[in-house]
Amino acid sequence: MEKIVACLSPGPVCDTCLTTKLGISLLEHADHAARELAGTNGYERRKDACCLCDETAW
Repeated sequence: MEKIVACLSPGPVCDTCLTTKLGISLLEHADHAARELAGTNGYERRKDACCLCDETAW
C-alpha cells in the first residue's frame, strides 16, 4: 500500500498509469489496489481525468 501512495501525484491517476508507475503487469492488480486504497487517507475511487495522461478513466 505504501508503494501506491508514494507513486500517486497530487491529482487523480487512472488504473493504466497506476499500473505503469507501480511496474505491475496486470491492470486488474491496479484496480484491486485502488479499490483497497479507496476510503483511506482521503483517497476515493471515481471516474475522472488522469493528471498524468489526461484520459478519463478509473
